[in-house]
Amino acid sequence: MAHTLDPRRTIRELEDLRSLTGDADGAQRVAFTPIWSQARAWFRERIAGLPVEVHADAAGNVWTTLPGASERAVVIGSHIDSVPNGGWLDGCLGLMAGVEVLRRVNADYDGRPPVTIRVVDWADEEGARFGKSLFGSAACSGNLDLNEARRLIDKTGVRLPDALREVGIDFERVKESGRERATAAAYLELHIEQGPVLLDLDLPLGAVLGTFGVERHAITFRGQAAHSGSTPMDRRRDAFLAAGKMAQEIYAIAERSGGGVCTIGSCTTKPGIVTSVVEECRITLDQRHLDPDALARMHAEAREAAARFAAEGRLEVAWERLWHIPPAPFHPDLIAFADEAVRETCGTSHRLPSGPLHDAAEMAMAGIPTVMLFVQSLHGISHNKIEDTRKEHLERAVVALDRLAEKTIHWVTEEGRR
Repeated sequence: MAHTLDPRRTIRELEDLRSLTGDADGAQRVAFTPIWSQARAWFRERIAGLPVEVHADAAGNVWTTLPGASERAVVIGSHIDSVPNGGWLDGCLGLMAGVEVLRRVNADYDGRPPVTIRVVDWADEEGARFGKSLFGSAACSGNLDLNEARRLIDKTGVRLPDALREVGIDFERVKESGRERATAAAYLELHIEQGPVLLDLDLPLGAVLGTFGVERHAITFRGQAAHSGSTPMDRRRDAFLAAGKMAQEIYAIAERSGGGVCTIGSCTTKPGIVTSVVEECRITLDQRHLDPDALARMHAEAREAAARFAAEGRLEVAWERLWHIPPAPFHPDLIAFADEAVRETCGTSHRLPSGPLHDAAEMAMAGIPTVMLFVQSLHGISHNKIEDTRKEHLERAVVALDRLAEKTIHWVTEEGRR
């Protein structure tokens, strides 16, 4: 197995893509832009000559299919779009590694594997332009809220449906991409970790247990504006004071949760002048955990704390839900295969959850057996031009994905016979 696999070719292709679609500030493959379209054209050139069928679905996801003896498909997915000034590996590593696996399967099975192999480039995983992550995979899974997405506008005032029309996508039909799930028997995804866990453990690769669920809310404290010079400290109804207490409290909440994370990402005050006590303070709170019960407890504790701090400061407090997504645990059999593949490739493995969301979460929530592999990120940094991974780790990642794919092919074949 894998005698035709060429991980170094994957690295060369990723370097070519970086040269073509990046600049001194990093990758610039923002979805639904000319550079993104250029990157997709480059991708199609890479698969030219393979005995595959290629098409874009109703949501703009590009599917590359190598037919097998069975229509039941092992799907390998990722995305070629990036954030502005992004890293050279985020998304596109998994896509090009998937192509290399497809090449190997085609060669080793003489163009006729026992099951169908599909590689998918999801449209707009990052959500960088319109603020809605996982657009293509959410459309495919059926979880995309069309009413919410229809109202999305980029910073130049362009509506999402209009931007889609420019690249040949009819917004009202995007959920028709769900047809592509009909034959999917398993979904695999390789991604850079984007965090420091594997780096701190000095391990090249890990098997991913699932993606965190997310509770994301805006919390608004309301007090009373008053002159900053003439109002005694004990007479103030300072909305910012409660927000400041929340900033500390969320760290305690996260620590008690046993593996969760909490972030206050933005803070806006009114009237927002140096000579006034803050009348209104709006903060955004993002809470994540792999365990749904733990996530619910974190959210409840945050609500209790906000109410307590509001009462202490004689304030009003209001909550606005911005987003909720449940945890997406991955398939136990595929996690075991991923763990085996990493051990066979590197000698040692580690199982870890994913804090960031990925298209794999949408596939798992759609009921498709799913798993991910993570490869170590140098600096523990992503969404930044300094994002990087050691070349030898990239090579091992391609090999591990290939081993995982082969194990999954046999698993899907056997499942189909039962």
